[in-house]
Amino acid sequence: MRVLIVDDHPIVASGCRAVLSGESDVAPLEAADAESGERVFTAEQPDVCVIDINLPTVSGFELARRILARQPAARIIMFSMNDDPVFAARAIEVGAKGYVSKSGDPNDLVEAILQVGRGDTYLPPAIARRIAFAGPAAAQSPLAKLTSRELEIVRLLSAGKSLSEIAWLVQSSYKTVANTSSIIRQKLGVRTSGELVRLAIAHGVA
Repeated sequence: MRVLIVDDHPIVASGCRAVLSGESDVAPLEAADAESGERVFTAEQPDVCVIDINLPTVSGFELARRILARQPAARIIMFSMNDDPVFAARAIEVGAKGYVSKSGDPNDLVEAILQVGRGDTYLPPAIARRIAFAGPAAAQSPLAKLTSRELEIVRLLSAGKSLSEIAWLVQSSYKTVANTSSIIRQKLGVRTSGELVRLAIAHGVA
C-alpha cells in the first residue's frame, strides 16, 4: 500500500516514516506542499493520502478538494496539530475518510492508514467522543459557523494575503473571494483585519 504524506515539517515527515517502518506492506511517498502533493498524487496514484491541514501555501483542505475533484474515490486522512472537533468535522465535509491529531497517540496514524486503506473510515476515539458529546458547546465556537472553504480564506487572510492572491491560490474569482470574505466577517462579528487575525490565532486557524 502506497501512502502519500504531505507535510512541510521535515521532523513530522521523518516521524511518520518511523511510525510506518513497522508496517512492511506500507510504502511512504512524500511531498512538502499542496502543489507538489497534487503532482505526486497524479503521477503515483497512492492508495492513501495523509495531508497536513496547515500547508505553506493553500491548506490541506484545498489540496483534498483538488485531489477529490481528480479522483472522487481517493482515500484521504487529514492530519493536524489541532484536535478541535470542528476541524475534524470540516475534514469529513470536504470528503476525507479520516482525521488524526498530531498531538495524539502515534499509533492513531497507523490505525487510520490501515483502516482507510481497507476502505473504512477513522477518527481517534477521543475526537470521536468530543464530536458525539459536544452538543451546544461546539455550536458556540466561532469556527463552527464556517465552512472548510471559509476556514481556508480566514487562514490566508491571516497570513497577510490579498484578495487577489487568495483568488489565485484557491482557483476562484476575485468577486467570489471578496463576497466570501464579507460573509466571514458577518458570521464572526468582526470588522477589521486585526480582529480577524486575533480570532484566527486564538482558535488555531492562523
